[in-house]
Amino acid sequence: MNWKYLAGGTVQVIVKVVALVFIIMYIFRISAAAYDYGYRVFAEPPVSTGEGRTISVYIEKQSAKDVGEMLQQKGLIRDANLFRIQELLSEHRGKIQPGIYDLNTSMTAQEMLTVIAPEAEEESED
Repeated sequence: MNWKYLAGGTVQVIVKVVALVFIIMYIFRISAAAYDYGYRVFAEPPVSTGEGRTISVYIEKQSAKDVGEMLQQKGLIRDANLFRIQELLSEHRGKIQPGIYDLNTSMTAQEMLTVIAPEAEEESED
């Protein structure tokens, strides 16, 4: 038996096992991060608890992405991209109205969307 072939084969197996372990760890971390982000879409806590602080914002006719970036800059939300996804999945999709709004850091993104995208009042037929 040739020791060079045996040593080479052993090193090759070790390298493959180490590479496989790194791949599995990478997939696990990416999966955990994706789960966490997906969970935050539906259960993101407010920036602050208790009373929070009220901030007035002026919204022009803007996209949800622009509004999210502005709210993040003002400290009302943590992640503008997450706000955009929340707006896309909510009943307020595409209904953000221009105006001046008083928003609080103790509000969730869904509560902010309810304020800045009010439902149009439906008229009932008599």
